[in-house]
Amino acid sequence: MPVQNRPIVIAHRGASGYRPEHTLESYRLAIEMGADFIEPDLVSTRDGVLVARHENEIGWTTDVSDRPEFADRRTVKAVRGVDVEGWYTEDFTLAELKTLRARERLPQLRPANRAYDGRLQVPTLDEIIQLARRESATRGRAIGIYPETKHPGWFQSIGLGLEEPLLAALQRAGWTDRDAPVFIQSFETENLRMLRGRTGVRLVQLLESSGGPRDLALRGDARSYVDLATPGGLAEIATWADAIGPHKDLVIPCGEDGRLRAPSPLVADAHAAGLAVHPWTFRSENSFLPADFHAGDPADAAFAAAHGDAPGELAAFFAAGVDGVFADFPDIALKVRAALS
Repeated sequence: MPVQNRPIVIAHRGASGYRPEHTLESYRLAIEMGADFIEPDLVSTRDGVLVARHENEIGWTTDVSDRPEFADRRTVKAVRGVDVEGWYTEDFTLAELKTLRARERLPQLRPANRAYDGRLQVPTLDEIIQLARRESATRGRAIGIYPETKHPGWFQSIGLGLEEPLLAALQRAGWTDRDAPVFIQSFETENLRMLRGRTGVRLVQLLESSGGPRDLALRGDARSYVDLATPGGLAEIATWADAIGPHKDLVIPCGEDGRLRAPSPLVADAHAAGLAVHPWTFRSENSFLPADFHAGDPADAAFAAAHGDAPGELAAFFAAGVDGVFADFPDIALKVRAALS
């Protein structure tokens, strides 16, 4: 079983409950709150620079749709095998992306974050690393990064592989071994297998509650994420990863009534395989919480955005033995961890 003094708190896209996600301000606030790691999703620009966006389609997380000079960049791509119309980072140079401004991705649930729309830039991986290192030195504690390689197979297919620039950035930071404050995560398996032979930093296999890794499907392997979450699948994952990042439903499922049930054997099975367990994603809004942690009247128009008992949900997962959590509201996760300690 992985040895760890206490579960880590991973600021999911920064303190994204309080600031538009994947901005330096979101990451900076998470650090101020005390998060152990900040989490950027990495995609590539046309000139091969890694930047932080939830997806390479940026029509809903930037103001690009309001920029007439980029109207001709609107296109249709099937990154996940389904046609999606929008604007894609790989069609922009870094200089062009830097002229755009971030927007809140969940404006109906997080209207206060809209006050920052139009003010914040799209950050590069290098800028995020510099922030983490600078704040680590200032605060006297290690602040790590937990980057996700987003759609790595797609970017490899268009000649903009994410792995080489990521490894180069980590090399420049001196983060190359297991003791580095870094986890690299992916929903695909092939790039993690490749990275295992290229770097000593810790790797994380992400697991959805449905579907399967796209790279496996493309080569005719029909195994799902649920298949990989079995003891046999976990033993295989342990040959290329140090941890799993499962959807929280794989750790503690919800019943038909939307309430949490008993924990699954996943944590124990993963620990038996030598894997840490970092489930995602913990959020405070009722729309993301199990029914037994809701607050307010479901008939109220503001119910979905209202905050429920997020500390109660987090406490249940800490009690299940997880080794870390991805949280949009890292301050709440930190308070629950402190209380349980």
